[in-house]
Amino acid sequence: MSLERLDLSSPVARLGFGLAAVGRPGYINLHRDRDLPVARTVEAMRERTYALLDAAYAAGVRYADAARSYGRAEEFLAGWLGSRDVADMVVGSKWGYTYTGGWRVDAEVHETKDHGLGVYERQLVQTRALLGERLDVYQIHSLTVESPALADAALHRRLGELAATGVTIGFSSSGPRQADAIDAALRIEVDGVPLFRSVQATWNLLEPSAGRALAAARAAGCHVIVKEAMANGRLAEQSANLGVLAEVAAETGAPQDAVALAAVLHQPWSGVVLSGAATTAQLASHLAASRVDLSADQLTRLATLAEPADHYWKHRATLPWT
Repeated sequence: MSLERLDLSSPVARLGFGLAAVGRPGYINLHRDRDLPVARTVEAMRERTYALLDAAYAAGVRYADAARSYGRAEEFLAGWLGSRDVADMVVGSKWGYTYTGGWRVDAEVHETKDHGLGVYERQLVQTRALLGERLDVYQIHSLTVESPALADAALHRRLGELAATGVTIGFSSSGPRQADAIDAALRIEVDGVPLFRSVQATWNLLEPSAGRALAAARAAGCHVIVKEAMANGRLAEQSANLGVLAEVAAETGAPQDAVALAAVLHQPWSGVVLSGAATTAQLASHLAASRVDLSADQLTRLATLAEPADHYWKHRATLPWT
């Protein structure tokens, strides 16, 4: 019941599958109108999720990532786990956001954030009701330096109790000060033992600012999970601003999105890198990243794509839910 049972010796096993884009009808990834069914019914999205999980598992992926706020992602994942012989699949989820979208793309508010102890206790019960003992990793969703969870000793104690059952306790981070949030969280201890043993953060060619903190987390023995490695689809775009990425893709003969993911896999601190694919074709392209070998020169050139963190996160905040 922890990340420890995840075997990362196979390159493709270092890729995980995230359900953020398929557990609910609306999200901020680009081109959802093209990638998803016109009628995004619960059953249509369930069917798409099962197809993606089947393809990922068949290819060797062994980590699936959900969250309470991803609509019905936990429900879909639980149904898939219960209908397949996949005992070696490692399952992570997150608490701290509540889904409020009502299965509508045009909802005024899609999710609300609360890192209080009461929300943790309520959402853990909800997660357990769906995933039961298959829950291996439980993370605070989008921890920032402003989060009260950093100073809530009662919450830390309860998380420590869950850790004692074998569940890996972690957090995801967001925003331009991800590195500061990671540093602060890794200093938290319960009874002299570090509380958090996994860190999930945004790192991609456009937003690499958390790299220093993620290297420190890995050095401290934490598992590192990378989310939004495709920058919500921006790195799959054909754009003059991404000319270097297109050049390296041509040099390697790999798809542009595979090169973007491979750049994350090449980071010495990276553990599991999540694919947020919405189609099986996208997933196949993402999985090709495990076969892309980038030279030091290519990685140096790709690093020139980085944006100031503030600029990146301001742009992300403008992406519409579609």
